[in-house]
Amino acid sequence: MKVPVPLPQELRLLLACIVAVSLLSACALVPGNAPFTVRDQSEVKMPVHTGEELAPANVKVKPITAELIIDMYKVARPTRAVGSSDSSGPVRSQVDRATPTLDYNYTLGPGDIISIIVWDHPELTVPAGSFRTAEQAGTVVDDNGTIFYPYVGIIKVEGKTTREVRDILTRKLAKYIEKVQLDVRMAMFRSKRVYVVGEVAKPGIQEINDVPMTVLEAVNRAGGFTPEADYSLVLLSRRGTTYRVDIQAMYQDGATEQNVLLEPGDIVNVSDRSFNKIFVLGEVVKPGSMVMNKKRSTLAEALSDAGYIHQDRANPRWIYVMRGDSETPELFHLDGASPDAMLLADRFPLRPRDIIYVDAADIVRWNRVITNLLPTSLLLYNTSLTRYPLFGGRQINQ
Repeated sequence: MKVPVPLPQELRLLLACIVAVSLLSACALVPGNAPFTVRDQSEVKMPVHTGEELAPANVKVKPITAELIIDMYKVARPTRAVGSSDSSGPVRSQVDRATPTLDYNYTLGPGDIISIIVWDHPELTVPAGSFRTAEQAGTVVDDNGTIFYPYVGIIKVEGKTTREVRDILTRKLAKYIEKVQLDVRMAMFRSKRVYVVGEVAKPGIQEINDVPMTVLEAVNRAGGFTPEADYSLVLLSRRGTTYRVDIQAMYQDGATEQNVLLEPGDIVNVSDRSFNKIFVLGEVVKPGSMVMNKKRSTLAEALSDAGYIHQDRANPRWIYVMRGDSETPELFHLDGASPDAMLLADRFPLRPRDIIYVDAADIVRWNRVITNLLPTSLLLYNTSLTRYPLFGGRQINQ
């Protein structure tokens, strides 16, 4: 029977020194083992807006309390104007207010086809035969915005409505026809168009017609949103400037001003949801990233979706929410030692790109220290039993 050989005194002293240094340096020798402590501000400097410039600064830690949540609800705006943004999006300014949809009238442009009907004068109405469609027999607006009509000659119609064109023709034909009765209708809309791209069912060109072409109308004509669409981030590009349109605010808060009237040449780009991620890290069952559903998620929801915290490894007193995707980064702390704290977590709204971190319990940190030190101690012990001893120049008797 072998008698256990005691560790040499030099080895015992070395191990004691390693343990002491590890504890004094907050376990810095062990990877992923730095604990959180009670503090008023972040240990790492973050880019903070000071006026118009970015400057590194420490961010204050805000405890998640009932008072904080009440203040957040007070400053929260129920609706957001077109062009506003709660993220670092490409918004430049507010979209110019266009003609209200109730007063909307389509105006003619080059390429449009109109149908001119003169009652009791079929030779003027369908000069090429009665079997042709209105598009085939209609009058095309030339590139210079004019049309030619018998007895009238060339008239300028670009920028005019069909009612205005009817009044012009009636007045000019009255010289040749008694009691002129005529009507002007749109046969084909071809002069104005917008482009709808991104997360819609049928991206492509949409012709502007006599129905007001708003952002929502354009999306509906393109087949509607796809499941991956971000309703709150519809980008409108107009004359070299990109604006943000929040359709979700219109659905939820009745912000009808978001439904902007489009202009010819506008590009509507429906963004996807990939940017709307939050990250849950640390001592949770399923750490990783998750996509927010229409940007509506709370701290309690995120923890629940991540399988909640590890009951045998996490320290619920140290739950942090780090928010860096804004002009002023923010750092929040929740003391979840009591189950009642989850009521506060359920009222704490998250934003895209928020990072949730759950710290490890003290005993888990200690066990990690021991686990990482044991292989080193065994290596040193086995080395001391070699033929050329490491300690003291002598060999241990076996």
